[in-house]
Amino acid sequence: MIRYYVTDRKSADVIAAAERAAADGVDMIQVREKDLESAALCDLVRAVLESVKGSGAKVLVNDRLDVALAAGAHGVHLPANGLPVSEVRPFIDLVGISTHTIEEVRNAEADGASFALFGPVFSTPGKTPVGLDRLREATRAAKKMPVLAIGGITPKNTAEVIKAGAAGIAGIRLFQ
Repeated sequence: MIRYYVTDRKSADVIAAAERAAADGVDMIQVREKDLESAALCDLVRAVLESVKGSGAKVLVNDRLDVALAAGAHGVHLPANGLPVSEVRPFIDLVGISTHTIEEVRNAEADGASFALFGPVFSTPGKTPVGLDRLREATRAAKKMPVLAIGGITPKNTAEVIKAGAAGIAGIRLFQ
């Protein structure tokens, strides 16, 4: 099962949380600090990379290929309405994408995404959940690409999303 931590510096110290998550076996960490200026974001990504060094955790930057490349991150995570994966793929090997519909999952796989986050599966602040049935459809729609569940994932419902076909779980609060 793939475990994917999404940072939020407003609710936790990013460096400490990333280090803890990596020590706990998280596979990927998405630095998702949308409001930071380029230089500050680059510095933060470098600090996260240093803090998880040797753990095996891969570090991705949310929607900023330029910062991912400058900081030496392992990958980039694209929003559903962001740059096409095919435009980013020539520059970096690990490309994740957020998806909310079955069509977006199919398009992500056809475009060469490394994996997709699908959701929100359960209730999460300000978003309408898609539910387990839609997650099941999304995981079936992807023939080879891993689909991870995001949105309201907890230790109590993790087994349900894995049973629905998710290759893993993603979240903010889940790993903080």
